[in-house]
Amino acid sequence: MHFTVEAQKFAKRYLTAGSIAIDATCGNGFDTLFLAEQVGITGLVYGVDIQERAIETVRTKLLEAGSLSQCRLVVGNHAQLRAMVDPEHAGVVYVVMFNLGYLPLGDKTIVTKPKSTVTGLEQAFELVRPGGLISVLAYPGHAGGLEEAKCVAGWIEGLRQGLQVGKFQDPNNANSPILWLLTKV
Repeated sequence: MHFTVEAQKFAKRYLTAGSIAIDATCGNGFDTLFLAEQVGITGLVYGVDIQERAIETVRTKLLEAGSLSQCRLVVGNHAQLRAMVDPEHAGVVYVVMFNLGYLPLGDKTIVTKPKSTVTGLEQAFELVRPGGLISVLAYPGHAGGLEEAKCVAGWIEGLRQGLQVGKFQDPNNANSPILWLLTKV
């Protein structure tokens, strides 16, 4: 199972032209571009990453695809999502995607952290509309990844009544990525 593709397939069900979406961890921009294509020129995608290098990669990818105009790219930590999103978009975001860990082909010492990820998830929950989706892809196989995945699981368990939860992982591989698909009720 390719977890990024699965997250996108599921997210596509929630998005239409004109939707508002957030890629909370842009990385190399695959989710950002996917979201931009789904929301079209009448929608808006907030793309956030802590690394300037990632944001520049995403900007180039979006420009080449003709999708930059519907995106607002921000260098920043996903723990400050609320401050990066226009106040009028609070509670009306259709999809928020998190792809945790480190920037592929980048500096593996720069990773998402459990505390900032949980803070980002809390803010994503506030920003997403009822019936909206938060997807979280975690990688327990890298240093610090298992702790982060456990923190995400704990946060989800604490909100169990506010979410419909789907969880996907290879049961035969303890280091398999974990994909949570969380629909706000």
